[in-house]
Amino acid sequence: MICSRALKLLFSTLCLGLLVGAACAQSQPSSTGALPPASERLVVLISVDGLAAYYLNDPKADMPTIRRLAREGVGGNGMKCAMPSVTWPTHTTMATGCWAGRHGVIGNSYWDREAGKSVAFIPDPLFDKDEIVKVPTIYDVAHRAGLKTAGICWPASRNAKTFDWTVPDIFPDDLFQKYSTPSWLVELREANIPFWMQETWCKAPAGGAQRDWMYARMAAQVIYKHRPNLLMLHLMETDHVQHAKGPQTPDAYWACSYEDDRVSTVLEAAKEMFPGRVTFIVVSDHGFNPYTREIRPNVKLRQDGLVKMEGSKVVARQATALGQGGSTFIYVLDKEHRAEIVSKLAAEFRAVEGVEVAIEPKDFAKYGMVTPDKDPRMGDLVLSAKEGFSFSDSAAGDAVVTPPSETLKGTHGYNPEQKKMRATFVAWGAGIRRGVKLTDMEAVDLAPTIARLLGLTMPDVDGKVREDILAK
Repeated sequence: MICSRALKLLFSTLCLGLLVGAACAQSQPSSTGALPPASERLVVLISVDGLAAYYLNDPKADMPTIRRLAREGVGGNGMKCAMPSVTWPTHTTMATGCWAGRHGVIGNSYWDREAGKSVAFIPDPLFDKDEIVKVPTIYDVAHRAGLKTAGICWPASRNAKTFDWTVPDIFPDDLFQKYSTPSWLVELREANIPFWMQETWCKAPAGGAQRDWMYARMAAQVIYKHRPNLLMLHLMETDHVQHAKGPQTPDAYWACSYEDDRVSTVLEAAKEMFPGRVTFIVVSDHGFNPYTREIRPNVKLRQDGLVKMEGSKVVARQATALGQGGSTFIYVLDKEHRAEIVSKLAAEFRAVEGVEVAIEPKDFAKYGMVTPDKDPRMGDLVLSAKEGFSFSDSAAGDAVVTPPSETLKGTHGYNPEQKKMRATFVAWGAGIRRGVKLTDMEAVDLAPTIARLLGLTMPDVDGKVREDILAK
């Protein structure tokens, strides 16, 4: 016969097991069976700018949270980004499900042919979202379906009417506050989340870490306070550090670890407020290449007589180059001889050391780009560099290609087919299958897949719903 003391111990153990099991059931993602209504769930999309897919398999990169999400959910060899593989086009591609040629944000900047100057998209200093994004975004679709949306420093979303709570990716404090949700700023001040430090930290050499700390706290606050159904967050420090110090360097590895901690902050808030009902997606907008040499197309254009200078000043242009990091747009301004000049320059630049590919308008569609006859903001010729090279807009000197520098730096913008340009893609949680390794994810697939998770449909996109990662 079992003594009463032993029976009590057995009963207590069973009760403890049931309680632990219930707690685990609440904290673990629901990956099978019917999902609750979208109004009772949360999809979090975090973009860690510049977090190349290769870091997931790099043992020097300390990223326990992101790796656990990949292991328990969906990982793989990353995601194909937009062309050019820079921040504003790829973030807009992820938000719309369309390549840059359709959504309209063709680069981080463009050349205004009539005004004769470069115009910046980054970081939203000039244009509202509705002025530059030509197709619906996932947050537009979610908001119009009655779901609650939040956007924190999401590129190309300035003054977006379909974010219920938002702060823009803008540096000056006056513009940052002007285009933020006023009532939310009041709450953030009460919570001592120092949004008023935005411009100060943007200008500080080491301010990026403080900014991302603040943005992650903003994300946690809006989850706890308002329980949105879609949250889109952009973190920047990995990009900032790798540009200055190069990828896979001690500083870059520190940035990876730091951003993993920021992801953990948001994940814990989401799990607490939406137990078993949160879908968590971590992406980046591009990979990163190291470089020590520059290609200077404007020097070549000057040597061809297409750029004229007096001293250090450009006084006339028949063509000009505008860099996008590892790629550059060549604008031919001589309308009468444009086709002839484009053909000649394509052949010449293909012979320049460090140029991987020169893309003419007849091939733009293959890269998801628009032709200049349909959008005059687009260049007439696009060059992409090989690893180890980056583009410069300088027209000074005689060297089209500079000798190697002793200083290692990093950049992106290259042909997205390059292996190191693959962006991170990790998905975990409610509605996501477990243990999936993807090899063919594309940035255009993200918005339609998030829409499906929210019971919605993205209209007329270039991407597809990734049924292979969704739980049945």
